Amino acid sequence: MKPLRVIFGLRIRELRIAAGYKQDEFAEVCGFARSYMSRIETGGANPSLDAVEILAAALKLPARELFP
Repeated sequence: MKPLRVIFGLRIRELRIAAGYKQDEFAEVCGFARSYMSRIETGGANPSLDAVEILAAALKLPARELFP
């Protein structure tokens, strides 16, 4: 089974693409470096709850929708 951070990252990528953002555009909307966004999406980063809240706001979704 994949770690939750990998599953979460794949979900963020899926939602970002569905919202029509390129990775660098979405990172800018969130106020994150593109490299950090890449690490989130690949499961290389373990985002904080504050980062989860920022991602949810940028996607205009409740935070619970970010989790599978």
